[in-house]
Amino acid sequence: MIPQTPILAAAVLAALLLSALATRWLSARAGTRFGALDVPNARSLHSAPVPRTGGLAVLLGLALPLLVLAVPGLVPGTLGWIALALAPVAVVAFVDDLGEVAPRWRLLAQVLGALVLIAAGLRWGVVELPGVAWALPLVASLPLTLLAVVWMTNLYNFMDGMDGLAASMTLFGFGALALLGWNGGEPGYAVVAGCVAAAGAGFLSGNFPPARIFLGDVGSASLGLLAAALALWGAQLGLFPLWVALLAFSPFVVDATWTLLVRLARGERVWQAHRSHHYQRLVLAGWSHRRTLLRAQLLMAAASACAVAAPGLVARDQWLVIGAWCAIYLLVHLKVGLVERAAAGGRA
Repeated sequence: MIPQTPILAAAVLAALLLSALATRWLSARAGTRFGALDVPNARSLHSAPVPRTGGLAVLLGLALPLLVLAVPGLVPGTLGWIALALAPVAVVAFVDDLGEVAPRWRLLAQVLGALVLIAAGLRWGVVELPGVAWALPLVASLPLTLLAVVWMTNLYNFMDGMDGLAASMTLFGFGALALLGWNGGEPGYAVVAGCVAAAGAGFLSGNFPPARIFLGDVGSASLGLLAAALALWGAQLGLFPLWVALLAFSPFVVDATWTLLVRLARGERVWQAHRSHHYQRLVLAGWSHRRTLLRAQLLMAAASACAVAAPGLVARDQWLVIGAWCAIYLLVHLKVGLVERAAAGGRA
């Protein structure tokens, strides 16, 4: 164990407590400029207005401890680049929570954040699967990195549509990255990921069904950007190949990507609000928010555990893990369809 272990553990605990306290404070500010309300719309699963600036609590919870650690140099300088990339995404998203920002400005902020990460050397340079790897030329690496960062930022926002879901993914997904960093001998990386996970857990105290507060765009977009940044950073450090990070966040990545592709195939306007994600379909079929969330948390915990274990496996076993998770997500998709048909039969 390194000498700074108690300090790093204290930072993670501080992130948890600060986020929880700030969540409680913000949830009591409904209707004020710090408690902008999320009014139900065509995409919503809630029926009454709920404060939607809870992402500020998450950002506060992770920012203050990491800032304190940065003063004596206990966190890597890469964190400064990530903070710089995060700034335009978080600011534009917060303005959008308070009012309305045109999609082009949100996209511009996300592209700017991705370009900052690329400038910091965090880019998708290798396509790596168990036992094989292909180096990407710069002409392919740059647009792929840009697309990956922007998509991860948006899919986190797309999946933030039910009480506790995004906060739980934050706890399990970033928690897995923290363990991978610690196991790989990178305590600086581990504490950054650990603080994000802890801040998500603190927010979950007010967001567990029935939620008293939502993340809002400032929370979901920021967490999506951070997920992309820490995935690229961990791969750059040699802690894991990118597919391992994708596995850790696969409950979000698979659902959002599958839903997008299906809607594109149907010729739907993918930029419009909808309720066709798997978790939304389960709630609409009659499952409670809490039941749906608890099942999702089991899936998240299992995916995260496999992600932590995967780098230590031989290539053959890694392929078995990938294949098993492809089968699991196919079964999840089929199960959702069965629940919907059973619900429709019960209403007939």
